[in-house]
Amino acid sequence: MQLSALTKESILSLEAPEEIKKQALHNLELWLTHEEFKEYRPQIEYLISEKKWAGLLDRFSQILPFGTGGRRGPVGVGPNRMNLWTLGASVQGHCQYLKHQFPNLKKIHVALAYDVRCFMDKRKQYNPKLPNPTLNLSSKELAAYAARVYAANGIYTYTLPLNSTHYIATPELSFSIRFLKAQGGLNISASHNPPDDNGGKFYDERGGQPVPPNDQIMADLVDLVQDIHIMSWDEAVKKNFIQFISDEPHKQYIALCCAQSLVPSPKNETFKVVFSPLHGVGSMTSMEILQKQGFNVIPVPEQMSADGQFPNVTKTPNPEIPECLDRAEAVAKSHNAHLLLATDPDADRLGAMIPNDQGGWRYVNGNEIAAISTCFKLEMLAQNNKLSPNAIVVKTEVTTGMISRIAKHFKVQLLDDLLVGFKYVSDVLWQLENTGKYLHVTGMPNDFIIASEESHGILSTDKIRDKDAGAAALLFAEWALYLFRNDTTPLQYLNQLFERFGYYRNLGLPIALPGVEGKALMTNMLDKLRKNPPKEIGGMKVTSVTDFLDTTGKLGPIKSKTDAASRNVLVYRCGEFAKIALRPSGTEPKAKIYLEVCTAPRAQGVNDEQWQAECLKVNDLMKKAGDDFFAQALKTIGMTPADLKS
Repeated sequence: MQLSALTKESILSLEAPEEIKKQALHNLELWLTHEEFKEYRPQIEYLISEKKWAGLLDRFSQILPFGTGGRRGPVGVGPNRMNLWTLGASVQGHCQYLKHQFPNLKKIHVALAYDVRCFMDKRKQYNPKLPNPTLNLSSKELAAYAARVYAANGIYTYTLPLNSTHYIATPELSFSIRFLKAQGGLNISASHNPPDDNGGKFYDERGGQPVPPNDQIMADLVDLVQDIHIMSWDEAVKKNFIQFISDEPHKQYIALCCAQSLVPSPKNETFKVVFSPLHGVGSMTSMEILQKQGFNVIPVPEQMSADGQFPNVTKTPNPEIPECLDRAEAVAKSHNAHLLLATDPDADRLGAMIPNDQGGWRYVNGNEIAAISTCFKLEMLAQNNKLSPNAIVVKTEVTTGMISRIAKHFKVQLLDDLLVGFKYVSDVLWQLENTGKYLHVTGMPNDFIIASEESHGILSTDKIRDKDAGAAALLFAEWALYLFRNDTTPLQYLNQLFERFGYYRNLGLPIALPGVEGKALMTNMLDKLRKNPPKEIGGMKVTSVTDFLDTTGKLGPIKSKTDAASRNVLVYRCGEFAKIALRPSGTEPKAKIYLEVCTAPRAQGVNDEQWQAECLKVNDLMKKAGDDFFAQALKTIGMTPADLKS
């Protein structure tokens, strides 16, 4: 089928840059005429017949960008969607990358994992009466396809059998890569994204995602892919290119997480933990670890099944969203539990709620989880004389500054300004492993104590190189158990943290800029703020500006395009007690504002009323600063907050 004059004219009439419209028409014609895309043709023709011009432009304007670790986005038809073709091209490029990295290795191995997702077209974008190769496309099927591409390129894969009912969580994959001595890994998952999304995230031999400039090398090789080589599943199995993972890596991962225990296991105690995997794989990691350590775990019945449609989850299966814990909260209330824990679908993020003083439950945000986990672990190690002289605490730039104060209190080494993404934590551990230092920090991986990020990511062992809700769940449960044994409530502990280290309020504000122009608008916004930084934010004077793209700063020269993308971060400080950061999201069409306002630690002689007044002032400043910076950022691109609501 050739493109009609109407189709060309209609797409060219849309409001979008000319080069994007021309690229869309080129890709559309390619998918309508080339044999490899024939299975997608009926749905493309349907979209054309229904005159879905804006949707066609979006689907065909580009190949789904290969970010710093892979591709992620809506499943569907076209090169700007996740499907067998976009995954296959990614894997083909990864094969070239692996051969580039290991030119003398005869047998290259990759460990594969996948989550519970299955595309059901919940957004109802396609015609259900026509053939659709993306409908019912599961993460398992995508992983099997990837294994066939690896095999056709002479690369061996470790994966689960097709009839397996088990899943491998993201942190378990990170561990397994190192345990199996593989040269790379691939996880088919969209983490906590909506049900219609999926993705492929690639790992290196370190068990983390490649960092610059290696991620750029891989992205460039993916972009060069012209043909996807593929072998049948049966042939790949027969030739031993596909090797099935035994349960040994899983056993070792569970044992490793249990070995992080800091307090005696619960015995004949009434302490109860409610747990939900939010229909993901956390029951096979976090829940199993808690049970193995003797915790009385009460599951949330309607959320235990591994179901990629997440049918019993409010909003989205992301513990960053308090509403998704509503069913778990009801179970916790009915059982008079002491702690509520939840994991996202691929079990690398941890969510929590704790009892409040009014008989209800209080949500614990990612920054609070990070501060509590860091302080508790340091306290337990110090109490038992197990705190290494070279102990190291790590956090990202946009994670609560309370951790910096906690680390200084315990006199441990601190890295508190990493770029967003746990691949940078992995790089810290790799550098320590190979050189004994990272920037100003010296030591070995076993000196590592904990790393955290504001988006509910915790890593508490150097043997895993990605965020891990398994050991994090145990750490948090043991914290609450320790308090229970000492007649202290979690809320009391949190309030004491505020008093000891300062009352911190952190808030993330998304600036959603979807569509083909969204990326350009985000770039324009940061460029203008970079050239003309605000003088005041929320009535507070800006006292310093940090631009991570500054080549004279600690990060030095730009290593690659991927490095530049990760470093596109601006940080404004308003004295000692307020900070505002802005960066484009690496996985979603939005920019992110990170706000932090805090007090000094509670001074001696400050009474309760005065302390409450200080805390309320922080809350007010937070709202004022957020509203003001949000408006200032949008103004640079000729928009107002009202434009995003319309």
